[in-house]
Amino acid sequence: MSTDDSLVIQEQPPFSRLSDYRLIAFDMDSTLINIECVDEIADAVGKKAEVAAITEAAMQGIITDFKDSLRQRVALLEGVPESALQQIYDQRLQLNPGAETLVRACQQAGLKTLLVSGGFTFFTERIRERLGLDFTRSNLLEVRDGKLTGRILEQPWGDICDGQEKARSLLEVATLMGVEPQRCIAVGDGANDLKMMAEAGVSVAYHAKPTVRRQAMVAINQGGLDRLLEVLPA
Repeated sequence: MSTDDSLVIQEQPPFSRLSDYRLIAFDMDSTLINIECVDEIADAVGKKAEVAAITEAAMQGIITDFKDSLRQRVALLEGVPESALQQIYDQRLQLNPGAETLVRACQQAGLKTLLVSGGFTFFTERIRERLGLDFTRSNLLEVRDGKLTGRILEQPWGDICDGQEKARSLLEVATLMGVEPQRCIAVGDGANDLKMMAEAGVSVAYHAKPTVRRQAMVAINQGGLDRLLEVLPA
């Protein structure tokens, strides 16, 4: 089933209303927010083009080892002052159109919200607080003497939140909630979201890379995230 090219439904969701679901998981960069944070941090040291090229290749699925690609990009951030992160949050980061509307609708319908990102805790924690999200998982940048070291720190769950970890996080939260994956929704835009999207009852591609659009149940190609409410009314 399909509406038009701006909103494509490739497979009918298992349940018809938003309130039939219990958990929605969002990617952050270029999905819930308008930027790729690692690219913007690299801009602070004049390496945005170099880092953005690696990011694009990873999101397209050309680079298949996300962990290695992220380590490469973060290594190039060595020496960036920690204050640059706050400047990016204040001056460049915006929620994507419809993000707040969709999150509020999900919360009102009784869904828990999960933010899983190959990006960084500095940003996910601020987005969590801003939107009142329930759970987050992302990567922790090492900072020494007020500057990034170019390394990612290990956390209790592991080292890097890649596609496998995103999928594991969704299933872990669903299990803690006593919810079957079919009652979960996953929203993403890049190749490292595909494993998470495959585990969920509803997979949503938002302004996504072609390989992600092809594999998603629902593809929002134009307009805001709240267009999901056209498919799953509250």
